[in-house]
Amino acid sequence: MKSRANFKGHPLHPILVCFPIAFYIGTLLFDILAKTYSPEFLFTAYNLEIAALIAAGIAAIPGLVDYIYTVPPKSTAKKRGTKHALTNVCVIIFFTVALIYRAKNEDPNILILIALEGIGVIFLVFAGWMGGTLVYRNQIGVDPRYADAGKWKEEYVEPSEGEIEVGTINELKINQMKLVHVGDKRIVIARSEKGYAAFNDHCTHRGGSLAGGAMICGTVQCPWHGSQFSVYDGTVKAGPAKMPIVTYALREENGKLLLSL
Repeated sequence: MKSRANFKGHPLHPILVCFPIAFYIGTLLFDILAKTYSPEFLFTAYNLEIAALIAAGIAAIPGLVDYIYTVPPKSTAKKRGTKHALTNVCVIIFFTVALIYRAKNEDPNILILIALEGIGVIFLVFAGWMGGTLVYRNQIGVDPRYADAGKWKEEYVEPSEGEIEVGTINELKINQMKLVHVGDKRIVIARSEKGYAAFNDHCTHRGGSLAGGAMICGTVQCPWHGSQFSVYDGTVKAGPAKMPIVTYALREENGKLLLSL
């Protein structure tokens, strides 16, 4: 069994994205100044454009980590994250074309530069809006841990035939959960007043991660829209979800938790 650190969101991502945003907008503003006041501003715009593309490449690394490990699969957030990434790629394309055009022409047409970068900034606005939605609505990069939830726990287990060891009986306190990856399955191991339970880490409403939600009295609540499910049989306790979640057989033996798929 392999443990992995808290992947509720890469801590560098919200910091690094500030730089390309500032450099992109700065490039456009200095090209506008070059057109309005003096061509000498083109030199500053040129350097800002290079800095923007470099910063964007660096910021994309933690963003990719979040997309792969944090955003729940088969969810609305995954679709939104894909659109967010593709929109950012469009931003890079337009500013790269502007940079190439600038580098190949000693006396570039500033209006062409402004047009390319203006379109890039429009894409940037949409990318920023989707990024903000991922943070505030889907809580990507936000750790909504509740009182006594304990530290975030996430582990990877190799799939095998028969029962699979997924933890120990003293690992969690009452009303605590952990996320276990068994092959391509994401399964939540939870401890309630009645003992341990196992269920899919997938809200049937919009695909939110239940491991990132809250659990009390044998009921888990999705952090996105508040749907509630029984951790024992998966039945819906409160909407907007209408379909139950999948639960799994889990038993204790010699201090170990054994999961059956």
